[in-house]
Amino acid sequence: MVPRVRHYPFKRSPKIAFMFLTRGSLPLAPLWERFFQGHEALYSIYIHSQPSFNGTAPGEGPIFHGRRVPSKKVEWGSFNMVEAERRLLANALLDLSNERFVLLSESCIPLYNFTTIYNYIMNSAKTFVESYDLLSPVGRGRYNKKMTPWITLGQWRKGSQWFEVDREIAIDIISDQKYFLLFKRYCKPACYSDEHYLPTFVTMMYWWKNENRTLTWVDWAKGGAHPTKFIRPDVTEDLLNQMRDGSKCEYNGEPNNVCYLFARKFLPGTLARLLRFAPKLMNFG
Repeated sequence: MVPRVRHYPFKRSPKIAFMFLTRGSLPLAPLWERFFQGHEALYSIYIHSQPSFNGTAPGEGPIFHGRRVPSKKVEWGSFNMVEAERRLLANALLDLSNERFVLLSESCIPLYNFTTIYNYIMNSAKTFVESYDLLSPVGRGRYNKKMTPWITLGQWRKGSQWFEVDREIAIDIISDQKYFLLFKRYCKPACYSDEHYLPTFVTMMYWWKNENRTLTWVDWAKGGAHPTKFIRPDVTEDLLNQMRDGSKCEYNGEPNNVCYLFARKFLPGTLARLLRFAPKLMNFG
C-alpha cells in the first residue's frame, strides 16, 4: 500500500532512515546524538526493542523519544529477526522523504561524521546488501531442497544481516510473500534466515544494483558463531582508523578505501572513550 512515488508534489529533503534493532535501550545514544546534531532535516530514526522493554532509557536524548515502532518478540537467530527487520522497513516507508534505509544494532557506532555518511549513501548508484556463495556447511549446507524450484542451490546466498537499501528494494522486501514464506517454512536452525533471506532475495531480484557488501565493519578474526565484542580498553585511535581506512573496495565503479561507514560490537563501557576520540577522528561536535 506504500506509493511508489516518482515525482513528489511537495518540497522535500531526501532522508536516510536509521533503523535500530535492539534488545532494549541504546547505550551508545550520546555518541549518536553528537553524530546527528545539526542535521535534523536529513534523517529519521526508528527503534525496534523487545516488547518486554519498559521504555526506561535515561541515556537517550530527545531525538530518540517516540521513535520506537510497535514490536513483537525477537529471538536472535530465529525467523522473527527477519520479521522485525520488515517491521522497521514498513514503518520507515510511511515517511515519503525516506530514500535510503540502514539497519543498525545498539552496539553499532558511526565511523564518520553525518555529512560524509549521508553523501556516501545518497550518491551511491548501488545499495549495500552483503551477498556471496559460500561452499561450506554454513553456506550452501543450509539450503533446503524443498525450496526448489522457487529458489535453487545456485541462487542461495549468505551475507551480513546489517544492510542498506533504497526505497524500491525496501518496498519489495515488505511486499514479498512468496520467498518470505519459503524461508519461514524451510529455513530453521541451523539455517538462520537473517543471514540468507535478504542476500538471496536481493541477488535474485536486484543483482544489477547491489554492491554485494555491507557497510558495517565486524571482526570475525577470532572465529566462532559471534563476532568480537569490544570493551573499554580496546577502543583506541588505531582501532578506529583500521576500521575506517584499512580496507579496499569499489564505490560507483571506482577503487575506494572508504568501505565501512559503521562498526560493531561495542559494549556500553566503551562510550566514554568513543566520545573522547569522536571529535578528532570523525570530525563532529
